[in-house]
Formats: sequence, C-alpha cells, structure tokens
Amino acid sequence: MRNGDALPDAATLAAALRRAIAGEGRFDDGSRALYSTDASNYRQVPIGVVIPKTVEDVVETLAVCRRYGAPVLARGGGTSLAGQCCNVAVVMDFSQHLNRIVELDPEGRRARVQPGLVLDDLRDAAEAHGLTFGPDPATHNHCTFGGMIGNNSCGVHSVMAGKTDDNVEELEILTYDGLRLRVGATTEEELQRLVRSGGRRGEIYRRLRELRDRYAPLIRERYPDIPRRVSGYNLPYLLPEHGFHVARALVGSEGTCVTILEATVRLVHSPRHRTLVVLGYPDAYTAADHVPEILTHEPTGLEGIDDVLVGDMKKKNLHPRNIELLPPGGGWLLVEFGGESRDEADGRARDLMAALQAQPDAPSMKLFDDPKEAKTVWKVRESGLGATARVPGQPDTWEGWEDSAVPPEKLGGYLRELRQLHQKYGYRGSLYGHFGQGCVHTRNDFDLVTAAGIEKYHAFIHEAADLVLRYGGSLSGEHGDGQSRAELLPKMFGEELIGAFREFKAIWDPEGKMNPGKLVDAYSPVENLRLGTSYHPPTLQTHFRFPGDDDGQFSRATLRCVGVGECRRMHGGVMCPSYRATGEEMHSTRGRARLLFEMLQGDPLRKSWRDEHVKEALDLCLACKGCKEECPVDVDMATYKAEFLSHFYEGRLRPRSAYAFGLIYWWARLASRAPRLANVFTQTPILRDVAKLLAGAARQRRLPAFAPVPFKKWFFKRPVGAPLQGRRILLWPDTFNNHFHPDVARAAVEVLESAGYAVSVPRTPLCCGRPLYDFGMLDLAKRQLRQILDALRDDIRAGTPVVGLEPSCVAVFRDELVNLFPEDEDAQRLSRQTFLLSEFLVQEKERFSLPQLRRKAILHGHCHEKAVLRFGDTEKVLRGLGLDLEVLDSGCCGMAGSFGFEAGEHYEVSVKCGEQLLLPTVREAPEGVLVVASGFSCQEQIAQGAGRHALHLAQVLQMALGERGGPP
Repeated sequence: MRNGDALPDAATLAAALRRAIAGEGRFDDGSRALYSTDASNYRQVPIGVVIPKTVEDVVETLAVCRRYGAPVLARGGGTSLAGQCCNVAVVMDFSQHLNRIVELDPEGRRARVQPGLVLDDLRDAAEAHGLTFGPDPATHNHCTFGGMIGNNSCGVHSVMAGKTDDNVEELEILTYDGLRLRVGATTEEELQRLVRSGGRRGEIYRRLRELRDRYAPLIRERYPDIPRRVSGYNLPYLLPEHGFHVARALVGSEGTCVTILEATVRLVHSPRHRTLVVLGYPDAYTAADHVPEILTHEPTGLEGIDDVLVGDMKKKNLHPRNIELLPPGGGWLLVEFGGESRDEADGRARDLMAALQAQPDAPSMKLFDDPKEAKTVWKVRESGLGATARVPGQPDTWEGWEDSAVPPEKLGGYLRELRQLHQKYGYRGSLYGHFGQGCVHTRNDFDLVTAAGIEKYHAFIHEAADLVLRYGGSLSGEHGDGQSRAELLPKMFGEELIGAFREFKAIWDPEGKMNPGKLVDAYSPVENLRLGTSYHPPTLQTHFRFPGDDDGQFSRATLRCVGVGECRRMHGGVMCPSYRATGEEMHSTRGRARLLFEMLQGDPLRKSWRDEHVKEALDLCLACKGCKEECPVDVDMATYKAEFLSHFYEGRLRPRSAYAFGLIYWWARLASRAPRLANVFTQTPILRDVAKLLAGAARQRRLPAFAPVPFKKWFFKRPVGAPLQGRRILLWPDTFNNHFHPDVARAAVEVLESAGYAVSVPRTPLCCGRPLYDFGMLDLAKRQLRQILDALRDDIRAGTPVVGLEPSCVAVFRDELVNLFPEDEDAQRLSRQTFLLSEFLVQEKERFSLPQLRRKAILHGHCHEKAVLRFGDTEKVLRGLGLDLEVLDSGCCGMAGSFGFEAGEHYEVSVKCGEQLLLPTVREAPEGVLVVASGFSCQEQIAQGAGRHALHLAQVLQMALGERGGPP
C-alpha cells in the first residue's frame, strides 16, 4: 500500500477469511516471508496469503478484503521478473487447487482452464489431439495460465502462434467490488445492448466505449506495430478493428484490474515432427542481421544466443554436452521447422540450409531431427536466465532491462547499440532471446546495494528506454512492466495515454485495491529493492565452507535463488520431490531458499537459526541433492538444511528418530555382536512395533534386518588364495552394505577380483556419517570424516583408488568432505580418488571386459548419483552388458535414507514420491525383468512399496559373470 494508506488489522482480516472460505488463510510470519518476492529485484512482505480451494473461495476472499479495505494480489507460479507478483496485499495462490482443465474441445480447438493450471498440463493433454497452446515461455513446465495472462507471455513458438493475448477467447473475471462476468469479443450491437442494460456491467462497458472513442487516434499512433509489444495496457483491443475484445484488453494487465477465475483459450495445430537447425555466425549481431531472411522460410521457432551466454555456461559446467553440439561460431540462431512427417520438416530445414549455403557469408550449420537430441540443444537456450545469474568469478547479475523488443528487421542494429550502452556504463550481460520477434533477454551486473550503484542503474534504464524507443520498440517484449519499467511508460506512450491507462484501471478497480503500485501510478524501479542500501545480513559462523562464488558465506548462498521456479515442475528430473508430493510453495527448493534469505533479514522472521518457520519448511526436504544438479543456479538445499539443523538443535534434544537413524552406524556395530538377537527385537510381532515406536519409525514400514554375518567379518575370515598381483584398490564398506546387504559388497569383491584387482578393505571401523547430515549432527559427522582421513592417510597419499557401492556415501566424499575441510589437501585427494563402482569401471574400461547378459532391465538412479556423481556411467556399464535397458526418469524414490522410515508426514510424502512413477512401473514390470537400483534406501522403497527385489549394479555384474562362467 502507498501514500500512508492504513493497513487493515491483519488478525481481524485473517479470522474473517478463515470463517468465510474452505481453503486456507495464512497470516503467520513464515507464510508472509515466503511470498515476499517473485523472480524480480523487489521484495514486499504481504499482509497474508490465501490458498483458495474453490472459485467460491476467491469470491469470498475478495468480499472479505473489500469489507476491510485490503488490497489483493492474484498469483500463479510466482515467476514474474518485473515485480508484479509481490505486494503489501492479500496474496491469493491459485496454483495448489485451482489448476484444472475444465474442458478440452479438440473439434472447436478450444480449452477452458483454471488460472492455476500449469501450461504443460494443457499442452500434454492437447497433444493427444495434435493440438497445442502456442505461447510457451521457458518456464512452460511450471508457469500457470493466470500468470501467462497477467504478463501476456510469449515464448519460442509465438513466431508460429502469437502472444497469449492472440490466444485468449474469453475470460471469466471478478472485480474488486464483487462483479463476476464473462468477457470476450463484443460486436457493436452487443456493446450497445450491454450499455443499455445498465448496472455495474453496463457502466463498465459504457466507460470502456467512451475511453476507446476518446483515445482511438492516439492508440493507433503511439502503440508500436511490432510482434512483441507487451508494455502498457492492451487498449488496441478495444478498437473496432479488433472487435472490442475485452478479454484480450485485460491480458497483460498484471492483476491490476480484475481477478481471473477461468479462461477460454485457443489451441493451434501442433506439427507432428519438428526439425531444428542451428546456425553459427561470427557474433550475435550478425546472426540478428539474418533474422528477416530466415523468417521468409516460415519457421515455427527462431531463437538467438550469444557467446557470452555460452561462455557463462562453460564456466559453470552447465550442460557441457549440449554446448558441444553447437556448430562453430560466436552467435547462434536456433531455427525450428514443423511438418506432418520427418521428411517434410527436414525438407523445410534443408531448404533454408541450401539457401544460406549459396551465400558468400554462409553460417556454420547443424541439423537435428532426433527429438531427444534437439531437446538437448534447446536446453542451452532455456537455461539462459540460470546460466547468467551467478557465474563464478563475476559479479551477480540481475533483471532490470531483460525484456526489450524491437522490430525484427532492426534487431542487429539494436543489439550493437545496446552492447555499446552496456560498455558505456561498465555493465556485462549476455544477449539472447526470441530473435525471430525482436525480443532480447539479458541480465546485467547492476550494483543494487550501494547508493551510487542504484543511481547508476536508474540512469541506465532511462537511457536504455530512449534507445529501444528510437528503434520503434517496446520496453517489454514478454515479462511485463510491473515495477521495473512502469516509470518509463510515459516515454513510450506519452502522458495522455498514461492518463488513459489510469482511466482503464479505474473503470475496473475504482478503489485502486488490485495489485496497487504496479504498471499504473507505480513504485519507482529503485523502491522496494530486495537488496538496496539497507541490505546487510549478519556474518554467521558455519560448519560448511560454502564454496566458489559464495565466498564461503552462508549469506551469499541464500542469495543464489533467482525465483525462476524450475523446482516447481511436477514431472521429470529429480527436484523437488517434496513439492511434487504436497504442491506447497514452502516445500519447493525456491520456497526454502527464500525463507533462508528472509531469516537473515530479521523481519518478519526474527529468530535466525532458531526460527520454527524455516525448520518447518526444511523438515520435508529429502536432502536428495537434486537441486544441486538441476537448479539453474545450483542451490544446494541438502547442505543448507544440514547447516540450519545443526544450529537449530544446538543445546537441544532432537526427535528420537534422529538418534535411532542418525546414529545407525553405532547401532549396527552393536547389533553385529549378536545380529540374530537384534533381529528378534526388530522383526518379531509386538517387539518390532515397540522398536518402531521407540525409533520414531512409521508403523507401516518394515525395519531392515541385520545380516547374520557382516561383510567385513566375512571378508577378513574368508579363505585367501594366492595374493592377487593386480592394482590395489580399497573397497569402501559402508554401513548399509556392511551390516544389512553384505551380499552386494561380496558381489563387488567377486567382480573386482575377477578383473584382476587386489581388493582391500579398511580394518578400522569407519563411517562417512551420511545419516548424520540429515539431522544436522555436523560435529559428529566431522569427527567421523577426520577419523577416515587419519586412518586412510597412507592410501590417500599413495593415490589408492577407493571404490564405493552406496551412492550417498560416495557423494559424501565428493561433496560434504571438501566443504567441511576445504583447506585439507588429504580431503581434496580423497575426494578425487573415490569412485562409485560404475565410475571406476568406466574409467578402467581398458582393463575390464564386460561380460554379456541378454535380459531386460529397469534402472532407477539414486538422487545423489544423479546430482553429484556420474549416473551416466551406470547406464554405460549396464548397456555394455547387452541389457535391454529402460532408464526411469523417476525422480527421488521417496525413501531418501531414513526419511521414508520416519512416522507421520515423512512416511506419507515418501509414499507419494514413490507412487509418482517408480513403484507403479516396477509393479507392472514382468517377473523376468531385472530391477536395478544401487541405493540402499531405493532398494528398500522398491521392496516395501512394490514387492520386488532390486539388484545392485555389482549383483548384476556378478550375475553376468556367472552366466559366462569365468573371469573376464
């Protein structure tokens, strides 16, 4: 709220909302902190948050807010880059419940959708009928229709299908004063009838008609006729030549006018086959010069990237294989063609290539018609924001001038002058985006912390606005105006049309309560900064040394998240399993990162390491490390969780599950003295229930049985023949494969020795402490690692390879070890010479001839193997065996160490994670199909959830050796 407006009493408002709606009203400090920002530079702590379950909840929420004078902000995926999704208001999050396809009409090529529906959910459903929704921003797997309509989103295929406004037919809307109506295109006769009907609806249409008639000449004059004009209200749609289309006029209004309850959208034909051509030019400017010529070949997508973006990806080692696929050059165009057959799509692509090849300055070229390979290349473009947001050795980059657009035929000149402007101000930024429509994305290293830096940024965006307008362009080509660009709108439209904007908003929202301070009468671009001159987080003593560009500081680590929300996707990859299970923002990587940032601000969260809101958000983190690999800015929530919990519980008792599962190494050693007796307590009726109660385990779970003979006991007592003369290696006897699954370790010994290696096992009892991290027991974990460094010092310095079987334990050596002991050279050495069995075999492929095993198999990868290790090596080894292999894109199994064994919500989330893909797939697999999973927890989840025994890679190799009947 602005200008000294009094805020409503939050407690009274919250109580009224909770009485009125079936959904939730969350006015606690944690929820307010969680929704304090979007993907922009801005931060405004809301009054409270509403999670509506039904459309009626939305109606009631506005009624209550109206009664108390509270402003309202409707929100979808919360990925807005211009600040339009944060405000001192009651935030309504539609994404959790109001996310359905109401109706899909393939014949009419229409769909009715709720505002919280994720774009890809509609696209997937429409593809079954050969249709799609054309606009597809890079966030397509987690952005919502409400947000797309609010921002007038576009994306790669807007070249083929236009912006969101071109694809909206009708909207069901709700005004702040309670009017609910459907709007769309309006004939002159219908318009006259509506005006005559009177009432609030008649008044709206009358005033819109008057606004149109008064400003029509100016609208035609001042709005640039370019493919990507997103800035300003969509007043051209009120003109007669555009059918007085009220729905489309509201597209791009950023929640400042109405709340969207439902949308009827247009579907377009989706080509069955797509072929990608990548063109390499000397630089991005030359690439842009050729855009008009390439557009004559009618591509379905035309994107551009520059050498700065590719260079940043190389520095971050982000998608290295994808980058290698690019042809030579310093600027690239990604040109997609569609067709009803591969030959048709290829033919169009080759026509372009032939035309370009005939020119004296022909670019380098590559054609990709394999969908998987093309998707790999597209990942380079889609990773633009994350690739440039936090680059090692360079200042942080921010939005602020990331969305300008010009006529495509003028793009080359504009890019050259924009780069010159960057150089004038000393800014660095990549240039990439939707070149086929003249839209340029970039992030620049603005200084948004010092007064001088902020003043310089303010001057830059004004000069940048003058530049883009001189080229006949738009301040925004996709992301909207929000707060970033609203101050600049008079430059683009003139003061008279700005008056029309104010009038347009007032027609819908006379009290000014819909997302106030955005787009119209907006805050300055340098107000409400998430950082700003007051940003001064405390310096905290931590166990981990946060590496690289975090400068060792936890506060720097909490700045990583840029809010793009890749962790909110519901399918594919590893992250974020708890969000997929609950749909709750606080259980996404983004939500947790945001709360950790807010924790250091001191308002509204005030208890630092002891804050219960942060603890609640982290509680359902499975520490899968998926974000460490898949988050575009490498947020490492597993590490942050361990660090937080170590301080949260300092001087406090932990839950009993922490002592039962976190200390499993010591319990297992104790049980190994009398494993049968231990199993009496954990496996027999009544006693096992008592054991689970004492351990804090879920009653539905079966506690793993201790092995009668631990692996190390077997290893040191086995008959030893002639000593092997091969290379000496250390096999790491992790707690799980030592005490619970010794058959896995024994299989590994057989495989490695049959290949000629001299296998040794440490005699000293050692443990990497993997379970300790999940409970924040970092002092004890460091002690365990120190014991390992001391016990293995001779082998470490001799370069003896250490081969591990449990991915989570090997990941400790590669990850936690070096972050807890960053200055210890032995820790660095051990990290480099520790390998998962699959990694070791691939590295040693010259020494190891794989046997053949002609079977079908399903492979589920351990999260830590995917995030920290080289999961591809496991696939290589299995395919090398000749297996007919299906690799599941199954995400986290849900067991995640002890997480899935624990009672309550942990168990429930664990089951939901497993049931998303892994468990149903395993259940449906024929009996003869091998199920391969190398993680102990993954094997337990499969056994207990699907009733199948999963094999470790070592056991598959042992099976192959047995079928061949001898050593390699």
